[in-house]
Amino acid sequence: MLGTIVNTTCIIAGSIVGSQLRKGIKAEYQQCLYTAMGICSLALGLNACCKYIPQSEYPVLFIVSLALGSLIGTVLQLTHRFDKLVNSSKRLRKKDRKNAVKAVGSTGSFRIQASEENESGNTAAEVPVSAVADTVSSDSNWEDGIEEVKENRLSEGLSTGILLYCIGTFSMLGPVLSALNGDNTYLFTNATLDLVTSAVLASTYGIGMVWAAPVLFCWQGAFYLVAKLSEDAISESLLCELSIVGGALITASGLAILRIKDCKTLNMIPSIFIPILFFIIKSLF
Repeated sequence: MLGTIVNTTCIIAGSIVGSQLRKGIKAEYQQCLYTAMGICSLALGLNACCKYIPQSEYPVLFIVSLALGSLIGTVLQLTHRFDKLVNSSKRLRKKDRKNAVKAVGSTGSFRIQASEENESGNTAAEVPVSAVADTVSSDSNWEDGIEEVKENRLSEGLSTGILLYCIGTFSMLGPVLSALNGDNTYLFTNATLDLVTSAVLASTYGIGMVWAAPVLFCWQGAFYLVAKLSEDAISESLLCELSIVGGALITASGLAILRIKDCKTLNMIPSIFIPILFFIIKSLF
């Protein structure tokens, strides 16, 4: 569980640091860190493929797995559904913030109009609490409205952060490899990515983003526990095939992080389960 503990700790640390950066992290700094992580992802993915492909007993299986898994993911529109889920959450929270701010101003001397995102990426409803407080007349009951705005913003950040932290090859395959052979490389890489992401999110949504950490711990812990309990049923041959497919997906993630090619990695996630299905069917016959 070392990798998962480190990953969880990085989210907590990133949230604490990010919450202190009220003006956010400069885009150029974010980009250089993500570029470094993209290169690391490429190196790890290619290394896994080069290491395990020569050991494979079924050298064509990973090709079939990637092709079939990607087809299944595309049919199910996993990437589209994920993006839609994140975007719908943001739209819902923006609507809630709009209503909350209007509620604050209904008894006071101000009115904030929610509008489309401006050039800086912020909405009119995303006004600092202090600014709203200065604008409202002293006799208005604005505290409840302010708290609602803050809660809605935090809820938006948590829903987005949890999805980003938990859904992906690193976060799903990493605990499995950690449980089966003590390899925490993927989890340590994921921890670094989440450190940057959590800092960026916390700089916008505040220290409450630390609540995403226990969710990630439970998510990765579940994968770790299942893999540990199934350790006797997972052969070296199956682990080899999983490592090859996982390496290919990590490489695809690296390409996406570097903005070289959007491989829609989420659509490829079902590829991980094809080798498992193959070995189950093989054992029956």
